[in-house]
Parts: sequence; structure tokens; C-alpha cells
Amino acid sequence: MKKPNVLVLRAPGINCDEETVFAWRRAGAQADLVHVKELIESPRSLERYQLITIPGGFSYGDGIASGKILGNQLNHHLGESLRAFVDRGGLILGICNGFQVLVRMGLLPGEDCDVKATLALNESGRYEDRWVRLRATPNCRSAFIEPGEELDVPVGHGEGRLVFDGGEASATRLRELGRIALEYVSLSGGAPGYPENPNGSIGNAAGLTDRTGRVFGLMPHPDRHLFASQTPIQNRDFNAETAGSKFFRRIVEQLR
Repeated sequence: MKKPNVLVLRAPGINCDEETVFAWRRAGAQADLVHVKELIESPRSLERYQLITIPGGFSYGDGIASGKILGNQLNHHLGESLRAFVDRGGLILGICNGFQVLVRMGLLPGEDCDVKATLALNESGRYEDRWVRLRATPNCRSAFIEPGEELDVPVGHGEGRLVFDGGEASATRLRELGRIALEYVSLSGGAPGYPENPNGSIGNAAGLTDRTGRVFGLMPHPDRHLFASQTPIQNRDFNAETAGSKFFRRIVEQLR
């Protein structure tokens, strides 16, 4: 069976690129690491791929705002090519800094959306590195996740608080539209507070999708939960498939 072709974007400051390539290859995809300058020089190379991933890290040092410089670079040089890629059925995934890039580009929650989003500093005022539980929202329409699915994955960011113009009312609107794809949930079943919502995102939003469901981004890292030994959960089942492995595997299976 032919392996789907995945492009993993590399840029100055991105530091989760090799781990993301490993995750895709382990799931059964052919994953290529491509520098942003190579892609700018040859945008037609996108025709070889079914999925683009922008991994985590600190692209260009997050010198202005997280993901802003890379987002502007992609919009300026590759905006039309990336939008055409999605129009023909291609998928785009952004993880952590990659998610920030997609939001800065306007691809999430979508250029057609009347609600605008941005990312701000964590309410805690510091970098958050901890495990969280996510749940896909009931209205989520995404090629990447099933409604109601739960994932235990870690976060690692200092600027991950999703805010919307219009505040909670806009979060409710996005949830109704299915654009809020993932939310932070409480392990005890109650309303999540800190640290279950590690950054203070409005509406407990942890990930967004666009109208097509083919552009998807999340702040937490599924690429950091590929093995049971990576989780601090006691009495973990070392034979069970981890949340990260399932996440990548299912996407590969859909692309085949």
C-alpha cells in the first residue's frame, strides 16, 4: 500500500521538526523535512504532498509575537499556493508554534469567519510545561479528530492563550460553528481551571479548525506522546496505543 506523502516544514527556530518527522514515519507516512526557503523557491513541489505540518518550536525566535514572522513569510510568498493546496483537498496541521503560525496567517479559524482569534501570553505569566486532557467538541468537523475523542498530551508554551474578539460570546459562536475543535477538560469532570486549562484560553479552547475541516491546529503536542514511557500517569498500560500514536496513525490511514 502506497504511503501518503507528508511535508514537515523547517524554519529557523523550529525545534520539533525531527520528532514530527519521526511521528509521521512511525505512523506509516513518507515524511520529508523541507526548509521554508526551499518551498518558497519551488512552491509547485506542494503538488507531491497530501499533508503539510508546521511543527512546534520558536520560529524566528518569536521575536515579534509567537509565529508572527513565519506566518507573514508564508502569507507573502506562499499564501496563494497554500490556499490552493487546501482547495484541492490537501491537509494542513499546525502543532504549538505551528498552530500560532496558522492563526497569525488567518487560516484559523478561517478567513471566512466573522470571529477573529489571536494568541496571548499565558495567564500564569510563565512558560507552561505540563500534561493536559483534551476533548474534541461535539460539533467538531475535522479530518484530524473525532467528536468527543479525548487525548492526554503535554503542553509546552509561553504564549498559548487563545483570545477572540467578542470574548466568551465569540467562543460560543465558534463552538456552534464547529471551529473550536479541541477543549481543555478537567480530570475530575468539573469545569477546568488552572492548571487544567494551562494558559487561560477563552472557552477552554485548545485547538481550532477551519470551515473545510482540512486546516487544523492545536497548542498541545501529540508528537510528545508516542510511547507509554513518556507519560507520568501511574499504572499506565505499556501495551496500549498512546494518544499521540493514535492521532498520527488515524490520519495516515485516512490519507491512504
